[in-house]
Amino acid sequence: MLITEAQPSLGDQHAARKKRYVVTMLIRMVSLLLAAAFYQTVWLMAVFAVLGTVLPWVAVVMANDRPPKKKLAVNRYQVPAPDRILESRAASGRVIDSDA
Repeated sequence: MLITEAQPSLGDQHAARKKRYVVTMLIRMVSLLLAAAFYQTVWLMAVFAVLGTVLPWVAVVMANDRPPKKKLAVNRYQVPAPDRILESRAASGRVIDSDA
């Protein structure tokens, strides 16, 4: 659990991206091996071959992607609700005049 709202360090981000890349490439290797193993079942071989062909592109895109920036809550002035606005003296219609 993080106490701060700061982004992870660049080193941590880079390590996470490298790990994602390696995992994706391992899945690619397994899919190519499965494509070779199922060479007699053409449709299954084609599925694994397409997966093995597309995954390097996906791995590179994911490895180059940074985590999204956090949305910051901006403090902006908001007009108070009508029940919170104090009435002015002139608007009340009641004037106390002391002529002593």
